[in-house]
Amino acid sequence: MTDQAAPTERPGYRFYVLGVLILIYMLNFLDRQIIGILAAPLKAHFNLTDTQFGLLGGIAFASVYSTLAIPLAWLADRFSRVWIMTGALAVWSGFTALCGVAGSFGQLFLFRMGVGVGEAGGVAPAYSLIADYFPPHQRARALAGFAFGIPLGTAAGTLVGGLLAARYGWQTAFIVVGLLGLVVAPVLRLTVRDPRRGAHDIVRSAPAETSLAPPATTAGKGWLAGQIALGLGAALMLLAAAGRFGGLEIGNPLVLAFGGGLCLVISASFFIARRTCAVIMPKPSFWLMALGAASSSVCGYGVAGWLPLFFMRSFDLTLTQVSWYYSGIALIGGLLGIWLGGVVADRLSRRGKGAYPLTPAIAFLISAPLFLAAMNSPWIIGLVLPGGGTHFQQLALAFLIFLLPTGLNLAWLGPVTAAVQHLVPAPMRSTASALFLLFNNLLGIAVGFYYFGWMSDLLAPRFGDESLRWAIYTGMGFYLTASVLLIAASRTLKRDWVD
Repeated sequence: MTDQAAPTERPGYRFYVLGVLILIYMLNFLDRQIIGILAAPLKAHFNLTDTQFGLLGGIAFASVYSTLAIPLAWLADRFSRVWIMTGALAVWSGFTALCGVAGSFGQLFLFRMGVGVGEAGGVAPAYSLIADYFPPHQRARALAGFAFGIPLGTAAGTLVGGLLAARYGWQTAFIVVGLLGLVVAPVLRLTVRDPRRGAHDIVRSAPAETSLAPPATTAGKGWLAGQIALGLGAALMLLAAAGRFGGLEIGNPLVLAFGGGLCLVISASFFIARRTCAVIMPKPSFWLMALGAASSSVCGYGVAGWLPLFFMRSFDLTLTQVSWYYSGIALIGGLLGIWLGGVVADRLSRRGKGAYPLTPAIAFLISAPLFLAAMNSPWIIGLVLPGGGTHFQQLALAFLIFLLPTGLNLAWLGPVTAAVQHLVPAPMRSTASALFLLFNNLLGIAVGFYYFGWMSDLLAPRFGDESLRWAIYTGMGFYLTASVLLIAASRTLKRDWVD
């Protein structure tokens, strides 16, 4: 079901496809991250606490985004990746527009889940397409180029969403950016071709997934993971039923049912992906990179989602000012960091495969102190200028420092996603990417966005409006954890590598 027409081999067309995929990923992050700049108006309209907003920005999206990615990637390994991405773009864009007509917190929560349903099919198939359009020695740079969609989408969501919300209201911001994706969807379907899988890889005698692992191994790993998730899901659903109908006080039945349903979806995903699980799950490099990336994403997604509100509370900026200020940080810092991460890893990989996870590990070690420095620019200026300088000088220094950790924070995307592509044979890449994204996003987005909101409310009695600052301080430890895990991955990747 793939189109193997000759134009897919032309370098110019190859980069055109990459450009279209970057645009799609930009819309992916625009719709995903726009909620961050809309924090203040949404909290005011629905009377939300920081913890509630953390649920809205994290779990509502990440729960379905992470779990449905595996079934959709499994389909992408067997059917047209372009068709799946086109449908995904239309779905997430439509639900983003619906967020603009939400009349309650519950409706907005459900619509954000709908955004996650669509975006579940937008990333893993793109990773697989890029791996089939670009030869191995260019993949980290190509995937880093694809990751440009993250700072472009974050910046666009912050700027466009903030300006529209300030002038016309948060409802208009959601509707406009959602309709934009619906306009772009036909361009993807009509102009991008699905290339032959593994076209640039070493030809092997077993191209089909069914021959990639011994039957016993194939059955064991995937079924075991699925059974564990199934058992946990069933237990949570029983507890929810006992609390709702049996009168047992064992927690919120709705929360237990939500968690149980999530585990059941994960269980089904593992059963579907059992053959890919059999290949990738025994490899230490997969777990080390997945959990390392997830640890960094707790800070990456969490800080990105909460910085606009931090700037309003601690730097005394208006919504319009934050829109311009933070979009500049996200755009400039993100583009530089992602590209340099891919280039450096591709070059260092000639000396050893361990460079792919080692490059971002070093970047995370540098990021944490730089974030702390950027948030305390008045104190730094005060070491040189009496009174800590003017407000403009403090903002200017903070802007320049924030560029560095914002870039370093995203440096993992090209190297690590490229390395994940080489943990399995070509026919399994979409599903392997989805397994990686399951852990990265379920922990990174759900935990990250919620953690900082929960911690901010917890610290509010002591620190007041500065509680969000201290919440972000506590999150820097996740970067250190990510570095340790990725350094360990650099020692195991060579023996887990598949050409």
